[in-house]
Amino acid sequence: MPTDYFSGEEIPKGTGHMYVKKDGTTYWFKNQKSEKNFLKLKRTPGKTKWTNSYHKNKEIKLRGKKKE
Repeated sequence: MPTDYFSGEEIPKGTGHMYVKKDGTTYWFKNQKSEKNFLKLKRTPGKTKWTNSYHKNKEIKLRGKKKE
């Protein structure tokens, strides 16, 4: 199953949107929310609180602080 390019969630079979740029780059989106945040609002997944990549970055920062 493909994963959402913005949020990192798995997309159930038979759902989602596929966006293809002119250069052939393909993006899969689970819903309109993640598609709009990436394409129209031009947000980065690492700075958006409800995405998986934000939580991964936050965990890495917390681990670094605990070691010090």
